[in-house]
Amino acid sequence: QAQLVESGGGLVQPGGSLRLSCTASGTILVIYNMGWYRQAPGKQRELVAVITRGASTNYADSVKGRFTISRDNALNTVWLQMNSLKAEDTAVYYCNANIETFRSRDDYWGQGTRVTVSS
Repeated sequence: QAQLVESGGGLVQPGGSLRLSCTASGTILVIYNMGWYRQAPGKQRELVAVITRGASTNYADSVKGRFTISRDNALNTVWLQMNSLKAEDTAVYYCNANIETFRSRDDYWGQGTRVTVSS
C-alpha cells in the first residue's frame, strides 16, 4: 500500500504565488504518472497538470504559463508551483499518483489541500 501527503495550500492574494508539494510513502516499487487535480465548490474535479516518470508534462489550458509541475523520483515527491494566481484558481487541490507496490498497481489520492485566492 501507499499514501500521499500534500502540503502548501493557503490564502493568497490575486497575483500571488503558492507551491504545493505531495510525497508518496509506503511499500513503493515504482511511481508512474503524478499529477494535480482541483475541485472548486459546485464543480467537478478537473485535471490541472500531470507529469510522467520521465518528466513529460501536460497542463490544463487555464493554467498554462502560470503553473509548473515538477517531480523528484528519488524523493517520491511532486510539486506544483502556482504563479499569477487568480480568484478562479480557488479550489481544493488533490495530488494523484499511479503507483506500483508489491501487491498491485493503483491510482492513489491525497487528502486535498485548500487554495484560496482572495483580496
